[in-house]
Amino acid sequence: MPPILLAFLIAFTPAFYVAAQPSAIYYQDIKTDIALPTEAGKNTLKLFQSKDQRICVTSTGIFRFKSGKWTGQRQPIELTNASLDSDGNVWMATARGIYSEKKEKQITQPPLSATDTILTLFWETPKQLWVGTNNGLMGWNGQWMALPQHKGSRVNSIAKDTQGQLFVATNRGLWRRTNGRWFNLDESLMAVGNKEMYFALTNYNNEQDMVYSSPWSVGCIANDGNHWVLRATDGLPYGPVTVLTPFANGLWIGTQKGLIKKDSRWQYYHGKRWLPDNQVNDILVVDSLTVWVATPQGIAQIQQQAMTLEEKAKRIEQTIALRHNRRGLVNHSHLKVAGDISTSYLNNEDNDGLWTACYLVAECFHYASTGDSSAKNRAIRTFEALERLEKVSGISGYPARSYALATDPITQSRSPHPKLWHPSPDGQWQWLDDTSSDEITGHIFALPIFYDLVANDEQKVRTKQLIKRTVDHIIDHNYHLIDFDGKPTRWGVWHPDSLNHSPNWMYERGLNSLQILSFLKTAYHFTGDEKYEKHYHYLVNQHGYAKNALQAKVFGPFETSHSDDILNFFPYYGLLNYTKADPNRELYLKSLERSWKAVKSDHMPIWNVMASVMLRKDCDVAIALEEIQQFPLDLINWRMENSHRWDLPKDPLISRFRRLQSTEPIPTPESGVSRWNTNPKEFDSGDGGKTEDSGSYFLFAYWMGRYYGFWE
Repeated sequence: MPPILLAFLIAFTPAFYVAAQPSAIYYQDIKTDIALPTEAGKNTLKLFQSKDQRICVTSTGIFRFKSGKWTGQRQPIELTNASLDSDGNVWMATARGIYSEKKEKQITQPPLSATDTILTLFWETPKQLWVGTNNGLMGWNGQWMALPQHKGSRVNSIAKDTQGQLFVATNRGLWRRTNGRWFNLDESLMAVGNKEMYFALTNYNNEQDMVYSSPWSVGCIANDGNHWVLRATDGLPYGPVTVLTPFANGLWIGTQKGLIKKDSRWQYYHGKRWLPDNQVNDILVVDSLTVWVATPQGIAQIQQQAMTLEEKAKRIEQTIALRHNRRGLVNHSHLKVAGDISTSYLNNEDNDGLWTACYLVAECFHYASTGDSSAKNRAIRTFEALERLEKVSGISGYPARSYALATDPITQSRSPHPKLWHPSPDGQWQWLDDTSSDEITGHIFALPIFYDLVANDEQKVRTKQLIKRTVDHIIDHNYHLIDFDGKPTRWGVWHPDSLNHSPNWMYERGLNSLQILSFLKTAYHFTGDEKYEKHYHYLVNQHGYAKNALQAKVFGPFETSHSDDILNFFPYYGLLNYTKADPNRELYLKSLERSWKAVKSDHMPIWNVMASVMLRKDCDVAIALEEIQQFPLDLINWRMENSHRWDLPKDPLISRFRRLQSTEPIPTPESGVSRWNTNPKEFDSGDGGKTEDSGSYFLFAYWMGRYYGFWE
């Protein structure tokens, strides 16, 4: 190992060990749309497993899936429900009729009034069928009979336990038949809060217990008397629950707004990342790792696939290679047809420079962790893209926000602050101006990591020179980033007059003070030029920049800007690495402690990892691991809505964008795709499937954490 790499690793090796090293294998949820035959339509009503085949009942007919193939045909009637008898035969229901798919097994039609509608079917024995309607319960055992106890009730579900007790869920009580007698359990057992209204039933615990749903809960009537109930305060995300399906370790739960899994924890699946339609009609447990979910718009398969985080990283790298590399710049892609990755295309973005720098960091840690030559090649390619960002501007030390070939189509920025395109000096490129502190912060963070972990001797010289030119540009222009027009860019300001004396820069005072100090220390480390030290001491001693850094993350009574977290955390890395004997080092560590506390509740893995590395203590590494494991492989930015949920506490304060938010972060699979610069507590997010993220957020957190020995 080269001495400088060894020193770099030792400098930030945390003085702690993760209490429980995770297994290399974990289980990733993968959603697949099940393609139905054309004649089946999409409206899937019921799903059954019968011997070696799966049966799907849609509004148009019965279709069987075996050995990867569908068979079946349309029915001449519109179906609304179905049931399976003990012989594996399907019984279909229309609004007012019941039919067997086998002609020889037909029964006489139930005597329904003109306003009656069939809601549910249940075969108790080969000779006893129960039919629930909106006007009561009927039984057929060769002839029809109506049960007077349920007259006028809406019967939503019927189930039976191993003791032979029949349960009927209605809007006028939960009924149980024991030894031939009917009892309304709302008169003896059930909570008043259930309002005598019940929706779904299923047997549970080897069919000994009965689980039910009411307007606000899911509960269990246990055979041994150990009843239980789950409500919003227990973690139930939404209801009322209309479908209940047990599995070995818990329950699958269906609602009108999404699918829920309850085992040792709660998981909520909603939006087109997981379901064709949020309304769950039925749930079929295929095996211990696979479930099919029936909706009005088709069937989704959700399967837990065993993989390692490294395998996940490889899949994301494949996605980037296919759809996210635009002439060396890495950013999200656009989809001409929402959700359709075959329509993906790339366009310039305002912060191409920043996000490309972040990808460079990920690839550097990747290479340093594994020695993978492909990661090294990607890192070099990405470093050259950062070099090109400066070269195309023709201004020493001034990187463009983005670039494109002169012949490439470009999109004008929609930012409220004007950004213009210019030709490169050689006429071969065009570049976007008004470069932000975001780009400079990203570049000065990424370039030293490339230097230490990847670069050869010739690339090290280029890296040093690029750092030098960038910082020289700032100090030569009185701590400003000067644009094509000779004026400071909108956000490229680090001058004391602005930061310390202008109300317009109050919010950025701590952030930008932290940044410029980190830039100067980084430049001094790589060049040895004392001028950077002189500027550093001038800003610290004459203008209090080290003390300003204590307030780098404004929060509490002020709004929280998650987009500034990058501008906050990246500078610490260089500043702490290159100030070993600096008398202000303790101030910087205090600043970092304060910044970590401000983001701790967000559960953003990269900040957990970076804080753990730089503070040399465990800053919720286990939470970071859980989040990167849950990070979805579907990187499409679907619309994800959570404002209807029961389990998420609502914050009385709205977000900085005047949107409703929770007081707790929404788990990664249940929220919009995040690039660690967005609010993880905002209820509703996403752009409706119009973009696909690159996944570099995952790569950064994973590879940095792995490099420092946090997992695998």
